[in-house]
Amino acid sequence: MLRTLGSGGIQWKWRQCLGSSLRLSSWQPRVLREVQGLAATVQPACWFTSVQLCHFRPLSPFSRPFSPPALNFMFRGFSSASSSGNDDGAGDPISSLGDDTPQASSNVPATQTIPDVWPNLPVIAINKHPVFPKFVKIIEVSDSHLMSILRRKVRLNQPYAGVFVKIEDGNEKEVVDSVSELFSVGTFVQILEMQDLGSRLRLVVMGHRRILLNKPIADIDAKDDKTAPALTEEGSALTSDIPIPPPTPVLSVGSEPLPESSAIVEGLEKVLMVETENYVHDEFETSDELKALTQEVIKTIRDIIALNPLYRESLQQMLHLGQRIVDNPVYLSDLGAALTGGETKELLEVLAEKNIKQRLTLALSLLKKEYELSKLQQKIGKEVEDKVKSVQRKYLLQEQLKVIRKELGMEKDDTESIIDKYQARMKEMTIPNSVKEVIDEEIGKLRFLDSHSSEFNVTRNYLDWLTTIPWGIASDENLDLTKAKDVLNREHYGLEDVKKRILEFVAVSQLKGSTQGKIICLAGPPGVGKTSVAKSIANALDRTFFRFSVGGLSDVAELKGHRRTYVGAMPGKAVQALKKTKTENPLILIDEIDKMGKGWQGDPTAALLEMLDPEQNSSFMDHYLDVPIDLSKVLFICTANTLDTIPEPLRDRMEMIDISGYVAEEKLEIARTYLIPQVLEITGLKADDIHIDDQALTTLIKSYCRESGVRNLRKQLEKIYRKTAYKIVNDKQTNVNITEDNLRDFVGKPVYQHDKMYEETPPGVCMGLAWTSHGGSTLYIETLQQKMSSNTKSTDGRIEFTGNLGDVMKESVRIAYTFSKVFANTVDKTSALLADGCVHLHVPEGATPKDGPSAGCTIVTALLSLALDKPVRPNLAMTGEISLRGKILPVGGIKEKVIAAKRAGVDTVILPNDNRKDFDDLPDVVKCDVNIHFADTYEDVFKVAFPVQS
Repeated sequence: MLRTLGSGGIQWKWRQCLGSSLRLSSWQPRVLREVQGLAATVQPACWFTSVQLCHFRPLSPFSRPFSPPALNFMFRGFSSASSSGNDDGAGDPISSLGDDTPQASSNVPATQTIPDVWPNLPVIAINKHPVFPKFVKIIEVSDSHLMSILRRKVRLNQPYAGVFVKIEDGNEKEVVDSVSELFSVGTFVQILEMQDLGSRLRLVVMGHRRILLNKPIADIDAKDDKTAPALTEEGSALTSDIPIPPPTPVLSVGSEPLPESSAIVEGLEKVLMVETENYVHDEFETSDELKALTQEVIKTIRDIIALNPLYRESLQQMLHLGQRIVDNPVYLSDLGAALTGGETKELLEVLAEKNIKQRLTLALSLLKKEYELSKLQQKIGKEVEDKVKSVQRKYLLQEQLKVIRKELGMEKDDTESIIDKYQARMKEMTIPNSVKEVIDEEIGKLRFLDSHSSEFNVTRNYLDWLTTIPWGIASDENLDLTKAKDVLNREHYGLEDVKKRILEFVAVSQLKGSTQGKIICLAGPPGVGKTSVAKSIANALDRTFFRFSVGGLSDVAELKGHRRTYVGAMPGKAVQALKKTKTENPLILIDEIDKMGKGWQGDPTAALLEMLDPEQNSSFMDHYLDVPIDLSKVLFICTANTLDTIPEPLRDRMEMIDISGYVAEEKLEIARTYLIPQVLEITGLKADDIHIDDQALTTLIKSYCRESGVRNLRKQLEKIYRKTAYKIVNDKQTNVNITEDNLRDFVGKPVYQHDKMYEETPPGVCMGLAWTSHGGSTLYIETLQQKMSSNTKSTDGRIEFTGNLGDVMKESVRIAYTFSKVFANTVDKTSALLADGCVHLHVPEGATPKDGPSAGCTIVTALLSLALDKPVRPNLAMTGEISLRGKILPVGGIKEKVIAAKRAGVDTVILPNDNRKDFDDLPDVVKCDVNIHFADTYEDVFKVAFPVQS
């Protein structure tokens, strides 16, 4: 790889080479000290100047090189020995810009003449910044072919090369394959010094003039390499006694050019040697405009140096002292470009420009950009420095203030302040002795811990939790029955079972004079108000409310906390609830308790057993705190959609309250009283802007919102009110009236049609009632006779069933089929369809899984209707499990099933006689408008389903 180094390093080497023969200016001793320090650490290497190599005399690393005039001028700038004897401005680059007094050194070595024409040169390709004439650059070469050529050229007293910039900055090749990869204008340089490091060469080159690249040529001097004396590793000549003739250029003015056949090699793989010509700038006259440009360039350089002192040292190394810079705009333009860090394209424009005035303009543009960049850099540096100083000053003042306050006894150290805070908290609470002992032990440990240690933070967090739990602090409860009843009725309609249970809890607490915690589970379909009624209970009892959901929870640590040894450990949800509510008797709602998961971290349902057990939660142990906590005063309310997924031990610890769905009348009242005022507030409408009549609400409930809850009803109302708001804003309507006729314009087509599959039930079909987690629904049972196959005996009766039935329902079908064959024979001995025929039974909507025993009497009725070829009584629905002997057994979900029957327009319902007590507990709004028949055996069902025609 070929690398270029700044000229600063070689400048220091030149200062060392000058030794004590030069007097130093005020800033140069620092540079000399740095060079001497550098010399002590640099590995010794052999340096060769061009002339000394020709005479086969090696140079030590610190010997004085044979310097050309350019270096003499530069060294003269560092020396204070001048004809004027003035020491003030010898080291000032700014003063030298306008200095017209020639300076000379009494100790100047002989110079080497640089040829005016030297067309054939080795190619040194570099990236980015070019070498400007009269400026020094350090270049490293590692290509073996190019290193061989450069060594040979120096031995032949031809220490010249052409430095060209590669067009692509990303091109890392040291030797290019084609001249098209190089910028055509380069610099003719003289190799002042060469350090041979074996695998690479380090060159100190000085630019002399601009050159133009013509074409690649072959290395015609390669044959002379055999006769040239070689150097040993130590730098001594092998044949030091052989006289060397004076150096002569390969091609001088007037000499014959080489033949084209020997000079040009077609298909060269690498460009090592090229033919060049001098690139001369245009003639110019010193005009006022040129003087103005020159002065502006000098002024900009002064401004840059004033902003950034680093440019002063760079300028010291670049300046050509000994001549008046103002009178040399050619050098001044190159100086301005070399001083900046412009883009490669901009620097090459300066290098290739022939018009001096235009070249000065380009250099001035680069200097102006550098000046603006220096101003921005100075601004950013000042802002950062001021910010750092401000922060440091504030920190210093704070530390001083802390020490002063501590000396005056006005402030304690951090540990003592923290301990005082914990002790102040303990005075306000009634802490059990067992817990107090743990706190005192941890405080004692905290005194001897370093405040910056990790164990200090762990102990501090532990004490924070222990002292923020409300030990012995309980909020005042409302034990007034009337007030509690008013709060519950104001916020919820219906839910009489829940309200009755809460009022009983208040009455017991009032008689006892104290309250104890309870565990209540509200079970019901989504949207019936389980979560919201828990908030109302908290308001009615004046208890602080805290809710957390356990749906999908699979980690026991979420409930009982993590061990303190873990990073980021914290207590469980119960302790977090006590800390947030700041009371021992909050109302904690555990939502979605039926949807807890089970993972490798344990079973959370088992962790809830201790928390929800009234006999154990008075000394609940959290894994993080590891001290007994009293949860007996907490009122736990759990919610669930179904009880099947709750383990039996956990279910046994909770008091179950079923919240079934609402009938249409209840939904209508809820919409009027609760939902419409809430939606009005959400949408920003006023009561005068919109009116929905009762018939439209009834249609909305029956045709769009048949769910057990009212959540979907609220969504539909929000949709109606949003569209109304749009009409008022966009169409400038002042009042919108929603009726049954225009309801479809707001909510679209009806979602539900009539529940009845048959307006007139045919023989073999009967309507049953089913319960789901979303409420009740109707369920049809269809039967049909099939033709017997030819190979089946006529006396073999059988049944097939479809409809995605579960195992329990399949057993119920077989029991009903067996009972139906016997019962049909007692009713009509001539009917042999069930005994000898093939029957297909189907439960519609086969995509929906169905299971459960409650369809037993419905299946028997459908089979008997098919066998007797007699339709079932119209508008009849039934539910109940049947035994093999015809006993009607009780089922669940009576309220949901009666609501579903009324929704379907059924006026007669058959229920098991053992469910009479469940029906009697139903609200009057559910029991009205329906005729209920209770059956103990199937004979009771048969009399209602197939009434005797009078």
